[in-house]
Amino acid sequence: MQVAVRIVLRASVAMACAAILTVRAEPYLAVVSGQQCVACHVNPTGGGLRNAVGLAYAQNVLPAWPMPAANAWTGRLGEHVRLGGDLREQWTRTEVPGQPTQQQWALDHARLYADVEAIPSRLGLYFDQQLAPGSSRAQEAYVRLADSSGRWRLKGGQFYLPFGWRLEDDSTFVRQVSGINMNAPDTGVELGFESPTLSAQLALTNGVANTGTGSGSQVTAQAVWVQSAWRVGAAASRTNAAAGDRSMAALFGGVRTGPLAWLAELDWVRDDGIPEGQRTRLVALGEVNWAVVKGHNLKLTAEYFDPDRDVREDHKTRLGFVWEFTPWPYVQLRAGVRNWDGIPQIPVDNRRLIFFELHGFL
Repeated sequence: MQVAVRIVLRASVAMACAAILTVRAEPYLAVVSGQQCVACHVNPTGGGLRNAVGLAYAQNVLPAWPMPAANAWTGRLGEHVRLGGDLREQWTRTEVPGQPTQQQWALDHARLYADVEAIPSRLGLYFDQQLAPGSSRAQEAYVRLADSSGRWRLKGGQFYLPFGWRLEDDSTFVRQVSGINMNAPDTGVELGFESPTLSAQLALTNGVANTGTGSGSQVTAQAVWVQSAWRVGAAASRTNAAAGDRSMAALFGGVRTGPLAWLAELDWVRDDGIPEGQRTRLVALGEVNWAVVKGHNLKLTAEYFDPDRDVREDHKTRLGFVWEFTPWPYVQLRAGVRNWDGIPQIPVDNRRLIFFELHGFL
């Protein structure tokens, strides 16, 4: 048990620190609409700047009170430039057993997106700049090329890696344990293919684990088969690093049943060269979204994390319930509770988070 406590404590502290800043996308909307991420976002793998279809969806489908078309935001500055942004302000109350309750208002993030099409639909520059909190820094900055059919695409620069669901909550176990999330861009090249039923990517990058520690490499591949009411995907990644190599695999999918959109993901992660030797981790996510009435969505999540398959009774779980209310275009209110359940000796793994969030986006 002492070994389990030591291993899980180390993982818990790292994950809690990494969860301070989160960036958000909503993949359940792709399941609801039966579309691929590229249908609504400039980035083919989702997240960030919304294209014309994504803006129309945000203006007419999501809100309880849509906006007249004459007043719609297009994001266009002339023929070649499109702008957008996200801002989130959040109040949180964190309850940890045996410790004082903490609550605060904080600016979660302010982001500016820009896309410059030098040759429409063929050659462009994309930027995702985090303005706050802290100092301004680039999250994504890459050039993209597309063939005449628009199916083959090539990225070069700094971008988010394709691996599993690009979730609203970067503090989920699947995004924290894999280390591939929207707070961890990498630098390299990515070849992508998009068709009505298939979305696939192959990325060759430095590897986030190698940042500041020396040379190395990471290969990440993903493929998603898309149908109107369901989709299924698989991903794999291999990182060569001085601190130890990492191999990962993921299976994920989603299905729409009436007003419900279901998402699931299962990740397998094996680390070599860590102080305890080789370690295999297993992490899973289940999510269901219910569009109760127009403008209102209820989200229920269940998560599981086993930090070492060779250690018994060291797993932890997290349950979440979130209400999302979009009264008007570009404005969303979110409120919810997330409850962690882990081994009793680690109080932070048994905490409760209550939050309220104001989200503005263009």
